[in-house]
Amino acid sequence: MSEGKTLEAIVIFGDTFTFPEGNAATNRVHTFARGFHENGIEVFVVCFRNDYVETVNGSINGIHYYHPYNQTKRSSSILIRRWVKLYKYFRTYRTIKTINKDHRILAINLWTNRLLVQLFVYFLGLVNKTSVIHEHSEHPLREFQKPAIKRIWGETKSYLGTRLCDGIFCISKYLINFYRDRGVNDRKLLLVPSTVDTQRFVNTGRPPLPFEYILYCGSLTIQKDGVDILIDSFYRLSREFPHIKLVLLGKGDSLTEELMIKRKVEALGLSDKVQFPGQISRDEVPAYICHAKILALARPRSIIADAGFPSKLTEYLSSGKPVVVTSVGEIPDYLIDNEHAFLSEPNNAEEFADRLTYALHNYENALSVGERGKELTSHVFNYKFQASRMIDFIKRLSSKELK
Repeated sequence: MSEGKTLEAIVIFGDTFTFPEGNAATNRVHTFARGFHENGIEVFVVCFRNDYVETVNGSINGIHYYHPYNQTKRSSSILIRRWVKLYKYFRTYRTIKTINKDHRILAINLWTNRLLVQLFVYFLGLVNKTSVIHEHSEHPLREFQKPAIKRIWGETKSYLGTRLCDGIFCISKYLINFYRDRGVNDRKLLLVPSTVDTQRFVNTGRPPLPFEYILYCGSLTIQKDGVDILIDSFYRLSREFPHIKLVLLGKGDSLTEELMIKRKVEALGLSDKVQFPGQISRDEVPAYICHAKILALARPRSIIADAGFPSKLTEYLSSGKPVVVTSVGEIPDYLIDNEHAFLSEPNNAEEFADRLTYALHNYENALSVGERGKELTSHVFNYKFQASRMIDFIKRLSSKELK
């Protein structure tokens, strides 16, 4: 480290999230960034997407962020658009070099599914003499199942990716085992479970809605989060609890899937009992969560559920409100039924409805369960605790203990 580089920094770099507003990946980036910052590390977020944003560079809660695409509106010229996409790489290179002049970059934390971006960040790591740590929150082969040739390409891309980084953050033990089985050294792998900033769920103000409601917060998806199953479950209990509504907060990953969900609500005659507020700002979400009667996630059994862990679940737990969730993936490794949350068999709308009904009929006990679930967010899922572990891991890499 040269003289003058007294500040340590971590660069969070990727194209699978937006920043500072965004989806579940954005929330995880926020928790990583805040955790690093509160552990004494400067944080720079480089959002590598080709998005048109109002503010291309800025700072939020001490976190610096950059959009090297550097565009606020779409150009009418195809040549300019192509040039901007290419020039983005040079602008990023220059940004990282500038950061590296005044800081010792401990690592570039990479978030991408694209091999070209992995190659580019591998180059940035070499030039700036820093480690590259790849973040994995989902199964790398989830989009490469069939046909066989596609599976082979997925495996090849995944293998090359593990060779283009110095370490991997895995959100689940499933992913740890996935990479271990493919020859990745255990010392290059770190389990980083879902992380949450609990302070977001304190003093959230007045209720955002004038009625009692069950809340789902996230992407309006069928395959990933089973919103259709939740609607079927709500239909089963809606007559017994006519004063309670279902609020589905967010938007679909695709317009087609979102329309399917809305049509299902209409077909079941629930249009007056199911609310679609759409996607709201990150700062508005905690109030919806904390003032809900019950928080629900009917995630079905799938390769996505097996490998991942829903960030919305840890946000639910932070509120201390009763949580009803399906027992998929590694959720039962952390949550005990009737102790931290109410667990239901996946892909079973009737049983999920029974768990919702039980919580509503036994609400004082359900609140006690919610409070015990909240206790997990003070240590296991706590962003600052997990950031400290990640920093230690990164420093072991940079000291060449893993070489």
